[in-house]
Amino acid sequence: MDTGTIIIGLTIFVLACFAGAELIAKVPPTLHTPLMSGSNAISGIAIVGALLATGHAETLNTISFLGFLAVIFASINVVGGYMVTRRMLQMFKK
Repeated sequence: MDTGTIIIGLTIFVLACFAGAELIAKVPPTLHTPLMSGSNAISGIAIVGALLATGHAETLNTISFLGFLAVIFASINVVGGYMVTRRMLQMFKK
C-alpha cells in the first residue's frame, strides 16, 4: 500500500467518525432504541465484510488483524443491539 492510499483511507475513517458522532448526538432518546435495533442488520453486513477481509489474507498481516478486530467489534454491536431490543420489548409486556 502506498502512502496516498493510507491517507485517503484515514481521511474517510475520520470523517465517518465525526459524521457518526454528530448523527448519534442528534437522535432523541425516544428513537435511540428502535434505531439501534434496526442497525443490527448493518452490523451484520459489517461482519460479513470483515470476515471476507480476514479470510482473504494468506498470512497474518495488518489487513487480517484489522478484519479480526472488525469482526469482534461488529459482533459486540450486534449482541448488544439484540440485548437492548429484548429489554425494550420486555418493557411493553404486561
